[in-house]
Amino acid sequence: MQDDLFGGAPAPIAPLAPAAPAAPAGQTPGAQSAAPPEHAPRRRAAGAVAPAEFDEPLKALGAALPPLAHLGTSSWSYPGWQGLVWDGSPSAQQLSRQGLAVYAQHPLFRTVSIDRGFYRPLTVSEYERYASQVPDDFRFVVKAPSLVTDALVRSEDGRGRQANAAFLSPELACSEFVEPALQGLGHKTGALVFQLSPLPLAQLDRMHEVLDRLHAMLAAQPRVSDRAPTGVVAVEVRDPEWLTPDFAAVLRDTGATYCLGLHAKMPPLAEQLPVVRALWPRPLVCRWNLNPVHGPYGYETAEQAYAPYDRMVHPDVVARDALARVIAGATSAGQPAYVAISNHAEGCAPLSVQALAEAVVRALGERSPPGAG
Repeated sequence: MQDDLFGGAPAPIAPLAPAAPAAPAGQTPGAQSAAPPEHAPRRRAAGAVAPAEFDEPLKALGAALPPLAHLGTSSWSYPGWQGLVWDGSPSAQQLSRQGLAVYAQHPLFRTVSIDRGFYRPLTVSEYERYASQVPDDFRFVVKAPSLVTDALVRSEDGRGRQANAAFLSPELACSEFVEPALQGLGHKTGALVFQLSPLPLAQLDRMHEVLDRLHAMLAAQPRVSDRAPTGVVAVEVRDPEWLTPDFAAVLRDTGATYCLGLHAKMPPLAEQLPVVRALWPRPLVCRWNLNPVHGPYGYETAEQAYAPYDRMVHPDVVARDALARVIAGATSAGQPAYVAISNHAEGCAPLSVQALAEAVVRALGERSPPGAG
């Protein structure tokens, strides 16, 4: 960990081969030329969602990942993942209701980012329902509601209308987010992420005041480790101006950590790592949100280019290999890593997770001396 996360030259990583085209619906990647199974297709109740047939190389890759590496996607209700995650052609509505339990059967998926709470706070019973559908070693990444993470009250089109009096409210952060999540998810809590929306210019010019408010909010939250020993509160930002020693000091003092944000509004991962180094050792948290080819406001462009999210369109090997080295370093040092990838990162989140897992395993192999058992 000292050699790569803290500034030494990382070992070179061989470039990944170009991503293979997505398998046809119902066919698992890597198994295009395999003979059809001799047994009859699996039977399931009408309307039920079933997992895809996962091939042996994918299962072996999952077994090779360190237990502390929790990789997954942002949400799960995507019909376009048929043959990759789902069998058949389930609808988005079916996946919203039944998809999480099937998602968690994927050999590589050990986390998922629950993003819907950003728009409306979730209840304890909703969190409990999610937790009941996944294995004991699964961990959730959860976004805090915009009620407390956006400095502006916004209209339907996203335009800021007025200052948000609840921005970074300690009381609301606890009652509407941290406490319900901890009660509902329990030890399956991974990272509770306060993703702070872009600040208006007036607040960027008074960053010291915003940092004071952030410190007060974080310091008022219950200690996550009391109910989730491997869980952590994390802060993700959308303005590079946050990335200062003063910001790191706030996180360090309050027991929180920094969430690496791979997003077009933020600098590359290497320029965000100094904050992670300043907080070491703490769990690693990363949300890979948007490919920079689309620009800082490119979600709609990415949706048009990538839907139905069944193939890699813009592989970002540089970002992926850099992230893999950091994951390998963190988990080798005994820290959990929570990484959630959006379809908007490269075009297909499940294939991005697979490519990242391959890079992590490769990086771990390069860290071990020859003959090490």
